[in-house]
This record gives sequence, C-alpha cells and structure tokens, in this order.
Amino acid sequence: MQTTLAILKPDTVAAGNAGKVLAHLEKEGFTIRGLKVLHLTEAQAQSFYEVHKERPFYGSLVEFMTSGPVVPVALEREEAVTQLRKVMGATDVAKAEEGTIRKLYGTSIERNAIHGSDSPENAALELSFFFSRAELLAAR
Repeated sequence: MQTTLAILKPDTVAAGNAGKVLAHLEKEGFTIRGLKVLHLTEAQAQSFYEVHKERPFYGSLVEFMTSGPVVPVALEREEAVTQLRKVMGATDVAKAEEGTIRKLYGTSIERNAIHGSDSPENAALELSFFFSRAELLAAR
C-alpha cells in the first residue's frame, strides 16, 4: 500500500464539489487516511509551491490557492501516486480524459479542481506539510 496527497483546490470547494470528488476517489479504490479543511496563508502557499518559485505561474498559483478553503486529503491504495495522477487527468482540463476529476470539475489549466503528488518522494514531503503522523489513520 502507498499513501499520497491530494488537495481539493478552492474552486472545487467553492463550487460545492468536494464531496463529489471525495466520493469519486473512494469509488476508484482510495481509502481516506487523513482529511482537513483549511484556508492557506500566503506564506503556507508560497512554501508548499516553492518548487515552482521560478515559474511564471507561481504568483497566480499562490493567489489562487489562498483565495478560499482547500481540503488536503491523505489517500491510500496500491500504487496511490500513479493511480491518483490517472484519476485526476491532465493538468490542462481541455486535454483531460473524459471521466477524470479535472475533466468533470476543473474549468481551466489553473483552476483544475485538484492537486496530486507527482512521486512517492514528493508525496511523503507533501503529506508531512499538512499532516502529523498522529493525524494519519494507520491501515487496518
């Protein structure tokens, strides 16, 4: 089993689609091991997305991710990182496959409904950003 991080972005929460996305993830075989709702501060968003600091979209990404509540979710299943990336769909919603979360709930390349870790190593780092070990439910 592997654990990865998803973040339901402000557009998903504002549109009232958080529950639908969580249900979609569970239907795809993910088990929720941790979940919270929070409003990122600018400093938190800058720190989380620091890897993109030199990219032209960094400022607008930080602004977007602080525009409303987000829902970080720790998800577990076999090959969780790879499977979440598949279920999310392409970053650009126009290129996302039918039935993926981004195709169903995203509206643009930036307002694309969900973030997911891109590697097991980044999943571990990203999970520790939002969750302490005590907050993550152990596998049963």
